[in-house]
Amino acid sequence: MVSSAPKQAGFTLVEIMIAVVIIGLVLAITLPNIARARTTAQKNACIMNLKQISGAKDMWALEKKKSAGSPVDTNANFLSNFKNSTMPLCPLGGVYNINAIARPPDCSLGPTFGHTF
Repeated sequence: MVSSAPKQAGFTLVEIMIAVVIIGLVLAITLPNIARARTTAQKNACIMNLKQISGAKDMWALEKKKSAGSPVDTNANFLSNFKNSTMPLCPLGGVYNINAIARPPDCSLGPTFGHTF
């Protein structure tokens, strides 16, 4: 009878190191792209909020028969043009400035992060 040593199953240290290096390379490639996509999505959400504010401001001006340059009174039914009667918020924490009629609203982060439309 010939006895043979049992085969050991598993991975060698070299195989595990290669797998870790491959995972590291994949992460090094994808993480900057994910961060860039997140920043772009936040900027686009802010721009869409500014467009929504602009539309609500135009609707309010038509309802109240306000002319260009008139200030917007946020207490005079302006907020009723938004869902739940609340203004949208900038995803990065910027502050929206409604501005006068015929002047587009802006975000306090506009110059820094391009939150303008």
